[in-house]
Amino acid sequence: MGLRFINSSSDVFKARETPPTHYLLKIQSFNTLLRSSLEKYSSDKFEAGDYKWRLTIYPSGNKDRGGQGHISIFLTLADTSSLPVGWELHAIFNFFVYDQLRDKYFSLMDNQLRRFHAMKTEWGEVKFMELQVFGDASNGYLINDACVFGAEVFILKQTRKAECLLTFGKPNVGSYTWTVNRFSTFTLDCYESPRFVAGGHRWRILMYPHGRDDGKGNSVSMFLLVDESSLPTDTRLVVRCIIRMLDQNVSKADPFEFTGDNHFGASNLVWGAPKFMPLAMLSDPNQTYLVGDTCIIEADVTLFGTISTTF
Repeated sequence: MGLRFINSSSDVFKARETPPTHYLLKIQSFNTLLRSSLEKYSSDKFEAGDYKWRLTIYPSGNKDRGGQGHISIFLTLADTSSLPVGWELHAIFNFFVYDQLRDKYFSLMDNQLRRFHAMKTEWGEVKFMELQVFGDASNGYLINDACVFGAEVFILKQTRKAECLLTFGKPNVGSYTWTVNRFSTFTLDCYESPRFVAGGHRWRILMYPHGRDDGKGNSVSMFLLVDESSLPTDTRLVVRCIIRMLDQNVSKADPFEFTGDNHFGASNLVWGAPKFMPLAMLSDPNQTYLVGDTCIIEADVTLFGTISTTF
């Protein structure tokens, strides 16, 4: 058999031969339960995804939620007192009913994806199945007054990240000019400019006179470094940066520059260009970027806003 019937409140049921993975509940005398004053039955705890759950059956429907004339079935997260403050989890779950004549388990076609948290520890189907359909022996769900329900629960591992962007009405702009003397005598890998303030944060220009990374041996590498101590906790800066090598021919005034946007934060303190300027261009006597063994470097920092990980 394939599709069996259409539930009056949900979608078409589907069949499978394998029983539910996590829990089975057999009721030996359903009609006795139906006639009793017991409005619902909650199962013993069972474990799925490292959490404890209960399966709750309303044999004559959850009347408070409009389930009259149906079987209502719910999944409840138990033992939440041991969970941390602000907990939440997302679970995909399915409810099953057993067709004893055809040896198949039926469930709704759409898996349930729900968010459980302190204010919502229970989800389910108010109108899981019509009592009239359930009680018809030819359907196989209730045979000799016995029936079987089941549940599967799968927890979605949460890898979600979130951020909050705050943009300023007016960007915060700062600049700094660094005059570098005796360039030809530089033998160290890296030289740092004096500290300067831009956008309310402390910065330095880093110069690698003989290049870094893929600029090693062929370029001057230039970077901007933000002082981590000037960053608020768990905050990144939305910044547009311009690094220039000024042309010292005043009449020409043609700077060599590199521009880019970057998010500066604790895990990304440095940004720049490994191949900022070819060494051959800098040392070319026909160019006027290096004059009298002196070059002038300028940095513009425009802060547009901040990104935090809290709302």
